[in-house]
Amino acid sequence: MRRHIAFERLHNFRDLGGYRTADGSVVRWGRLFRSDSLAKLRGEDWDRFLSLGVRTVIDLRYPWEIEAKGRVPHHDEMAYHNLSIEHRPYDQAEIDPDADPWRFLADRYAEVALDGVAELRQTLEVIASADEPLVFHCASGKDRTGLVAALVLSLLGVPEDDIVRDFALTELATDRLIADWRAAHPGRELKWPGYGRAPAEIMRLFLADLAAAHGSVRDYVTDRLGVDEKLISAFRGRYLQDEHGPVAGPEVLAEFRADPTQAAREASHPSK
Repeated sequence: MRRHIAFERLHNFRDLGGYRTADGSVVRWGRLFRSDSLAKLRGEDWDRFLSLGVRTVIDLRYPWEIEAKGRVPHHDEMAYHNLSIEHRPYDQAEIDPDADPWRFLADRYAEVALDGVAELRQTLEVIASADEPLVFHCASGKDRTGLVAALVLSLLGVPEDDIVRDFALTELATDRLIADWRAAHPGRELKWPGYGRAPAEIMRLFLADLAAAHGSVRDYVTDRLGVDEKLISAFRGRYLQDEHGPVAGPEVLAEFRADPTQAAREASHPSK
């Protein structure tokens, strides 16, 4: 599939392009990627990654994860941002097998949406100001990455059904994610049978909870994260196109590029 980009060591790298929005625009191909940990890149995988032209990497992991597992290799032309959006670590391998697994994960996503306000806002600012291809990732490219992808696609106007389907594509990587875990933890029992899974129900639960608490995903982003219309316009201009080209003029992009943090400072609804 065009959406999936094959790597030897990465299992969950894909393009967010091609999704159609409610107003008929289309997310541009080759501009916005999501992935599992880029610390695994080396050799031919590194060359393949560089060929995509990525110039901005957002690493959503904890600093201690990066210290233990490494980060994307350094490149002089690539900006790197560590924005740890999760604040309450937990071990998915140890989740109680008797717990409702999808409700459990949706509740963890809700915690990220509550605790990670500053980092999520910064993540959206970086994405909105990137002139060249960008990738965001966590460890498996599933939970933290899936949450950010849902926010981004929602801001672009992609329908919820497509957002949920995009999240569930991680199911294609589950077997390899489990194999990686077993290789890294010889002799340890994988207690939770849902490890590495990403069924659509998790994201539907999370989006429903967000809408119930804030009115809509967009309301959460504007009211809770403090994002304003200028940032949303920059999103649309950079990542959407119609039959005439980008949906926002270059003046919108130039204004936001000049000061990508202005959206947060001028927000009419500060974070609560």
